[in-house]
Amino acid sequence: MPEISELSRDDLLKLLEVYAKSWAAHDGCWFLAAEERLGLETAMMLDAVAWNRFAPLEAERIKNAFGLPDNGGLPALEQALKLRMYALANRQEVVRIEDGTLELRMIECRVQQARRRKGLQDFPCKKVAVIGFPKFAEAIDPAIRTECLVCPPDPVGEGYCRWRFTGKGMVIS
Repeated sequence: MPEISELSRDDLLKLLEVYAKSWAAHDGCWFLAAEERLGLETAMMLDAVAWNRFAPLEAERIKNAFGLPDNGGLPALEQALKLRMYALANRQEVVRIEDGTLELRMIECRVQQARRRKGLQDFPCKKVAVIGFPKFAEAIDPAIRTECLVCPPDPVGEGYCRWRFTGKGMVIS
C-alpha cells in the first residue's frame, strides 16, 4: 500500500470518508462512555463544553486551509459548512434561502439513523448543537446569527435538523 501522499484522488476521497466516519464513531464512543460513567445530564454538559471549544477551532482551521476571509459573511460560511467533517459523515445541504439568509439541512444523520435502526428515540442533540453551530458560524464571521429551526428532541419529520444563518454578503441572483 502506498503512503498517503501517493494515493490516487479516488483513494484519498475514500480515506476522507473513512476518517469522517471514524471521527463520528469516536465522538459517539466518547459520549456513551461519559454517559455510562457519569449519567446523561453530565455527559451532555461535557459534550457542550467540548463543542464550545471544537467548533470555532474547526472553523478557524477551515478558514486558514482554504483562504476564507475574516468577516467573510455568509459566502464564507457557505463554503466552510460544506468543508466540515460533518459534511463527509452525514448527508447535508446548504441552501441560499433569500438575501442575507442561508439554511443548513441535515438530510441524513449517522447518529440518529443508528438510533432509529435500534428502535431508540432520537438523541436530544439540540442542547449541544445550539452551542456548536453558532460557535462555528461566529468563528467564520462574528456578525452571523444562528437560529435553530428544528433539532431533536423537537419533532423533526423528514430529515434531522435545520439551521438558519443570517448575515451579510449573500445575494440570491
